[in-house]
Parts: sequence; structure tokens; C-alpha cells
Amino acid sequence: MRRKNFEWGVGKYYFTIKTQPNNITIYRKSKEAALLACQHYVELGKEVEWLGRWDGKKFIDLSVGVALGA
Repeated sequence: MRRKNFEWGVGKYYFTIKTQPNNITIYRKSKEAALLACQHYVELGKEVEWLGRWDGKKFIDLSVGVALGA
């Protein structure tokens, strides 16, 4: 498994675009910006997994994924 070449940012919202052969993880600083970007990829037909907001130890604010079809 390939190691991530970045540090998770505390308070940032993350989602993953599932592609082959590698997944692409994207972050936004605000929840609204993350939801807009995430919804844009869903509308393009991409498979998107909402990860939530990173609090330094785990992802929180996970309930949005259901609304996106993740």
C-alpha cells in the first residue's frame, strides 16, 4: 500500500474520489466548500466517498455521506 505524502489538516473537510488505479483525496477548509466540490464530482458521475472533518485523531461529521450517495 502506498503511503500518503501529506499530513491530515485538523479542522479540514475531506472526501475521496474513487478512481482506478488510485483514489484521489481532496480537502476543503469549510464544510460548504467541501460539499459543493463533492456534489460537483457526483454530478459528473464520479464515485465519491465523504470522509468528514479531521479532528487530529479521527474523522467526525460523517452524516453528510448519506446525502451524497456515498
